[in-house]
Amino acid sequence: MSRPRIFPSSGFTILDPSVKFEEENLPDYLEERYYPVQIGEVFNSRYQVLTKLGFGSSSTVWLCRDLHNERYLVLKVHVRTRQQLPEVQISKHLKAIKEFHGGEKYVRLVLDSFEVPGPYGVHPCLLYEPAGIDIRDYIHCLEGDALPEDLLRPTLRFILIALDYLHQANVIHTDVQPNNILLGIDDESILAEMEEDELSNPAPRKCLEDRTIYATRAMPLTGGEPILADLGEARLAGGNQTGLIMPSVYRAPEVMLGMNWDSKVDIWAVGQTAWTLFEQGHLFKNQSLENDTDRAQRFAEMISLLGPPPLEFLRRSEESLKFWDENGNWRTSVSIPEQSFESRESRLQADNKMLFLGFLRKALRWLPEERPTAKELLLDRWLRGSDY
Repeated sequence: MSRPRIFPSSGFTILDPSVKFEEENLPDYLEERYYPVQIGEVFNSRYQVLTKLGFGSSSTVWLCRDLHNERYLVLKVHVRTRQQLPEVQISKHLKAIKEFHGGEKYVRLVLDSFEVPGPYGVHPCLLYEPAGIDIRDYIHCLEGDALPEDLLRPTLRFILIALDYLHQANVIHTDVQPNNILLGIDDESILAEMEEDELSNPAPRKCLEDRTIYATRAMPLTGGEPILADLGEARLAGGNQTGLIMPSVYRAPEVMLGMNWDSKVDIWAVGQTAWTLFEQGHLFKNQSLENDTDRAQRFAEMISLLGPPPLEFLRRSEESLKFWDENGNWRTSVSIPEQSFESRESRLQADNKMLFLGFLRKALRWLPEERPTAKELLLDRWLRGSDY
């Protein structure tokens, strides 16, 4: 077991305490929800915080060192809650499965979890293997702000392998999107460099009476294989499920209409994710879908690209009668856009374009049972590419 390192108590930029900084800029930020993490702090008598990696509405994220096993890990310190996080249960379920699949290495599981008491309540803490930036941030580093086709195909193959592993284990991810696809780390020396940089060049920070808010240290670009992350919204289930899931911009039609849903929602999300990564924008307009007008506009977009939904699909939910009549005719005042996949897709030509759109049409079907499984979609001709 190694000894904790001593981090500088001076030599860093102190920011104006009256100016909002980092997580304070989030619209729902309340300081009493967040645990006041200190760089150098040791959690659970084992994990020493080294530098800040990020923040969100539900947590702050830190690079840490496991003093027992001499390895780097990522520590996520959640906002206060007394509820057990579903991600912990699902990770335990997956780690208990003894059969080898191959997709295990492409899913980021919780390695350890514990709780820490804060000034205002209890905070769950989760530990993960380190990973690089998400693929959306990676794309911003590329010319054209989009993923090239020769990188898109292998990325989607890794994600489908991960989903096949999850689905065979009766886990539905429900939140497949670019922000949850992380680059792997093929050389952990970058983590040692980040630790040393925090010692020699401490992060700027805002010092308040009861907490310090640190600047996030950017993760360097890495070249490892992509990993599917964030099981925070995942469901452990073998059959049909109910309830609202998925970010609104990626939401599957069966979820929008309050129908039962299953693992095929993840296949729908893969299709939309493929478009986002390749086409410099979302397939559908990013709306909240909180009212019938928003939903009518989204369904109109779907009709323009996928054709009208089968009656068999519409009859599974009385909600559909708000938008279609008993015979499946569109009944709202929202007009159907004049567009097609062919008119929207602008980066490919001839056979490649036809094959890519064929891949999308497989994933984006109205009837969930007509969408292929993750394993079946891996056999798609466009996805396999010329090398397969």
